[in-house]
Amino acid sequence: MDINLLALEKLSTSDLENTINELIKNDFSKLVQLLYRIDVSEAKLKNILQAHPNEDAGKLIAQVVLERLVATKKARESFSTSSPKIEDDAERL
Repeated sequence: MDINLLALEKLSTSDLENTINELIKNDFSKLVQLLYRIDVSEAKLKNILQAHPNEDAGKLIAQVVLERLVATKKARESFSTSSPKIEDDAERL
């Protein structure tokens, strides 16, 4: 199962939950790598999983992943609108 970040952002919530559950069952190391690339807080994830031991882990992890993707997207948007373009600086010289 090959997952890139762009494809991950396009998954529906239920598809993301299913994908995470498949990774838990079949390729846990790939899930860990994916969470690392997305920069999901390991401590936050452990706390959530420990606090909800009877809930679907895929669903809980998907919620954290979605929160992180939204935060990353907002950060990208704020940097892209607040920083001047390189072309603008070159034109002033």
